[in-house]
Amino acid sequence: MSSYSKERRVAELAVERACKLTQAVAESSANGEVTKDDASPVTVADFGAQAVVIGAINHNFAADPVVGEEDSAILREKPELKARVWGLAQAAAAETAGSTAEIGELASADHMLEMLDLGMFEGGRVPRMWALDPVDGTKGFLRREQYAVCLALLVDSEVVVGVIGCPNLPVDPTGATPGKGMLFSAVKGQGAFARPLDAADADFVRIRMNDIPDAAAASFCESVEAGHSSHGQQARIAALLGITKPSVRMDSQAKYASIARGDGDIYLRLPVSATYQEKIWDHAAGNVLVAEAGGIVSDMHGNPLDFSLGRTLRNNKGIVAAAAGIQPSVVAAVQKVLAEDA
Repeated sequence: MSSYSKERRVAELAVERACKLTQAVAESSANGEVTKDDASPVTVADFGAQAVVIGAINHNFAADPVVGEEDSAILREKPELKARVWGLAQAAAAETAGSTAEIGELASADHMLEMLDLGMFEGGRVPRMWALDPVDGTKGFLRREQYAVCLALLVDSEVVVGVIGCPNLPVDPTGATPGKGMLFSAVKGQGAFARPLDAADADFVRIRMNDIPDAAAASFCESVEAGHSSHGQQARIAALLGITKPSVRMDSQAKYASIARGDGDIYLRLPVSATYQEKIWDHAAGNVLVAEAGGIVSDMHGNPLDFSLGRTLRNNKGIVAAAAGIQPSVVAAVQKVLAEDA
């Protein structure tokens, strides 16, 4: 089996560059927020991050398709927005110039739009593809809270490489070491690792989930947005498991990264709509990161996530991620609460 060393390296460098771009937007006086047709917020950071990441993938693996979240339609309609995103992409490339030999850089504003649109692949059963969320947790980003840049490689519909950049996640959750910004990386069968985002020369350190014998000793990590997951059901599940620690709420796949390094133990995302389908880019990178850190990710019925069906996980409902030793008991508690509600 391939070691995927090049794919991992390219993904790490691409996500690092995209994080630099998103940080520049966050530090500016205005986010450049616009609104999609579905009324969800999107910022210039989303467009810029997607373009620079796909540019890096295309530079190294031109035959690989990418399932991304954004396209260039709004930028083609708004020249001033296009110019701003292009300026951000150039600045991010300049700030990470040391990686240009490995991941290239966007040649022009029109090349940027071309790369953005390469993210419109519909997914499905293909030999290789990448899943990208350029700014996962856009609302968290707009609040200057937790968000993530998430990239995963899928081979024959299985996630084999996952990289997550979390610019606002504390380097040390205990506060003993100051600073924020972490880069997480995992390859199937090779473990999960992390390093500070701004320490490009630092070694990646292996991370593991907490080894807890009983779910009652666990803590939850859940979505900030009640519209993303049922907080009420999760509170009842916690009570059923005997969990007394308060839940930690944050946006994005930073939750996967957080439990993978032991900040928390369980991540639940229970559907609030019978028709909602999870997007593959919201879970692909986190799936392999948690698995390689000693956890299990399934849907709320205990089934593995099926990434072979296009842009959504339409055969799955809900998400349960937990340390391997307690995951079955968490799924059982989820099933009990859902059965009561049914």
